[in-house]
Amino acid sequence: MEIDQELAKTLFEEGGVFIFLDVPKETEFGIDFQLWNTNENFRGIKMIPPGLHYIFYSSVSRTGDVAPRSGFFYNFRKGEVVVRKWDAKEEDLSDYKATEEEIASFRRNIRTMDNFLACYPFDIYAKWVSLTENISDKQITKLIPLSGIVRSALELQGCSDADRPRQENTSPVEVKKRKRSSTSCVDDTEDSLLPKMKIKGGTELRFTDFPEKHYPEGSTPSDITQHSLDSSYILECMICKYEPPSDIVGELEFCFICFLVGHSLEAFEQWRKLIHLFCSCESAITKYRRIYHMLLNVLKLHISEIPEEFLADIVSNNNFFYLEMRELFRNIGNSNADGELKSRANRFKEFLTEKFSWNFEHLDSEDEEDAPVIVSIDGY
Repeated sequence: MEIDQELAKTLFEEGGVFIFLDVPKETEFGIDFQLWNTNENFRGIKMIPPGLHYIFYSSVSRTGDVAPRSGFFYNFRKGEVVVRKWDAKEEDLSDYKATEEEIASFRRNIRTMDNFLACYPFDIYAKWVSLTENISDKQITKLIPLSGIVRSALELQGCSDADRPRQENTSPVEVKKRKRSSTSCVDDTEDSLLPKMKIKGGTELRFTDFPEKHYPEGSTPSDITQHSLDSSYILECMICKYEPPSDIVGELEFCFICFLVGHSLEAFEQWRKLIHLFCSCESAITKYRRIYHMLLNVLKLHISEIPEEFLADIVSNNNFFYLEMRELFRNIGNSNADGELKSRANRFKEFLTEKFSWNFEHLDSEDEEDAPVIVSIDGY
């Protein structure tokens, strides 16, 4: 992309530089939304706008097979030079960290490396900023793996059967049904033959945990039913874990970037869970009106970027985002939210209708698959 010469000069002087040494030819390498295959002259990226960025890479075999994607967040300071090296044996980023003297030497000789450094793709920058504007440094530190690397494929290691992860949130009824099922016997036998594996410590994304119960202690059966219909209690519990409360929207953005750019399915699942939580609240909307204003802006950006294969055919009623939006618009409409939030929700609704031809009429009616079945009994 052609950019203004003054801007180019400013970015060259003040932009960050990421130097990546010993990277094999044809390696997949990217920053933010831009992906390249490296050639023999590649040494890194120059003119990186100061701020948060996501750098990612995948090794490529001689036969063209691409390894799962890995990457990391980095907040570049004005004019900062960052140096990393490739580990040929591990086919991954090495543990090498340049000394201050080495970095100073690279900075002095940066102009001699100019032809070996790709320019930051400035045409993607505005979109990148809009999709990450609520992610703080504090959140990055809190959410990334202890290893610092986000991997699309979980790193597993052997473990004892006692340490093997178990399926969570299985009700006693489901356990009883499974024990009675002949198929489950086969499944259990097959499961016992598989190697015992668990996620390698320090490599997992550290998402904020949801509360174990969706209702407060001492709730009556009536209260439990009400909390099942309105998830505001869960949202309150979650927001108490963030400071400021709006950081919950930052985690939503973090998950989306880890999924969209980092290819992490674990991040996608957390993103879905957070969306479901926001959309299934009613009484909390008025209290957290500012967060819901932010949410509508973020959701519009996300739905414009998410790959279509992650949105199922709406005719089959399996499009999770459509169903969640119906719930969100219904709850905002039924809440005591201010007119500005309701107006913004209506504009978002119109945007979705125009973009996807989604129908948001009759929001107070039951979804077809959840509607009660009426049975005709002779004589009544």
